[in-house]
Amino acid sequence: MKKIRTMVMVISLMSLFLTPETFATQRGIKWRGGGGWGMGTPYGKMYDPKTVETLSGEVVSVERFTPMKGMFEGIHLMVKTDKETIAVHLGPSWYLENQDTKIEPGDKVEIKGSRITFEGKPAVIAAEVKKGEEVLKLRDENGFPVWAGWKRR
Repeated sequence: MKKIRTMVMVISLMSLFLTPETFATQRGIKWRGGGGWGMGTPYGKMYDPKTVETLSGEVVSVERFTPMKGMFEGIHLMVKTDKETIAVHLGPSWYLENQDTKIEPGDKVEIKGSRITFEGKPAVIAAEVKKGEEVLKLRDENGFPVWAGWKRR
């Protein structure tokens, strides 16, 4: 009987310390918000459907970056348009690396996205990137990321 009581106590204590969030955090996984890229996160809230615009230009560079502390690594482009060279934030690198459409320096692209100010500079959070006939869809018309729930499919 004492063994059973001890076992129940150990299991109870383990369940307190290994909640899903704790379990995920111990393994370096951001539990809530899709690694910070989701709509409810501080970064995700920067996307504003009222500031959506379309711009065209040439990709100058493709870079990895982490927009905010605690977020998964992402990919952004530097795109030279007729008016400016602007950072275009695409999304988390784990999602983009699993897409058929690959964007590279020198590509001519058309980007639809929300213009924001990021770290004091103009930037665009992309909803869609067109490269020739290919379309890389990243967010819906409300800015909801297409990668939300993607890993579960």
